Amino acid sequence: MMKISSLRFSVLASLILSSSVVSTATLANDAVQPVSNQAKAIALLNSIETGDQTAVAYVNPTQYTQHNLAVADGLAGFGEVLQALPKGSAKVDVKRSFTDGDYVVTHTAYNFFGPKVGFDLFRFENGLIVEHWDNLTVTASTPNPSGHTQLDGVTQITDLDQTKANKQLVKDFVVTILVNGQMDKIGQFIDADNYIQHNPNIADGLAGLSEAFAAMAKQGIKMVYDKNHKIVGQGNFVLSISEGSLAGQPTSFYDLFRVADGKIVEHWDTIETIPAKSEWKNQNGKFGGL
Repeated sequence: MMKISSLRFSVLASLILSSSVVSTATLANDAVQPVSNQAKAIALLNSIETGDQTAVAYVNPTQYTQHNLAVADGLAGFGEVLQALPKGSAKVDVKRSFTDGDYVVTHTAYNFFGPKVGFDLFRFENGLIVEHWDNLTVTASTPNPSGHTQLDGVTQITDLDQTKANKQLVKDFVVTILVNGQMDKIGQFIDADNYIQHNPNIADGLAGLSEAFAAMAKQGIKMVYDKNHKIVGQGNFVLSISEGSLAGQPTSFYDLFRVADGKIVEHWDTIETIPAKSEWKNQNGKFGGL
C-alpha cells in the first residue's frame, strides 16, 4: 500500500476544512457514470491514505453528522483529524463492505493513530453521505486461540434472497441471547459444529464461547448487552450495533455475523469503551439517529 504524500494529504485536509470541494465536476461525472453509494464510502475511506481530493465530494458539505465522539461535527471535524495525523502514517484497507438501503457498512484494517480494526456505517441521502457512525478497536498482536485474525475469513456476499430472513435471525439472536441472556436457546441460532470466531480472545465453536464466558466470570468481568440499536445486512452478512457495558464501563458493541442455511456460522466484532460525556467532541451521541 502506498504512503500518502505530505502535499496531497495537506491539500485534502485543507479542502475539507474549507469545504471547497470539487463536487460539481465529480457529481457531473457521476451522472454520466453512476458511482454506487458503496463505492463512494470506500473511496472516502481510501482518501485518508491516498489524499484523493474528489472523494470529499461524496460528503454533503452542509449536512454531515458525526457520531465518532472523538471527532468534531461536520466536515470540519473530519479535516481536523486528518491534519492531526502524522504525515505518511495513514493506511486503509477495506476488507468487507455491503449496502442496506441508504446505509453502507465497511469493515476495515486501519493505521490511524496506530493499528486498528474498525466498522464504519454511512447513511446517504440523494447520493451524498450525511451521517457516520463507527466502532474502533486496537489490532491484536496475535491470532486468536483458533488461529483467526480480526479481519480474515469469508468476504463474498451471497444469498441476497435471504437478506430479510438473515437480519431477523441475527436480531432474534442478539435480543434473546445477548440482551436477555437465554443461553439455553443458543443452539437455535448458531451452527455449533461450524462456528468460526474472529474475536481475538475466543476460540471457535460454542465450546470456545463457553470457555471465554467462564474465564470472564472467574475474573469477575461482566459483559452486558443492554440494548440493540441497529441491524443492517445484505445477503449472508448482518451487522448488529448494540450498547451495554464491559467490566462496568459503558461500551459499544459492533458484531458482524455471517449466516448460512439459517444459522450463524462466523463472527467478527469490535468493542469500544464509550468516553465520558465531558470528553465528547460532538454532542450527537454514539448511537444517535439509529
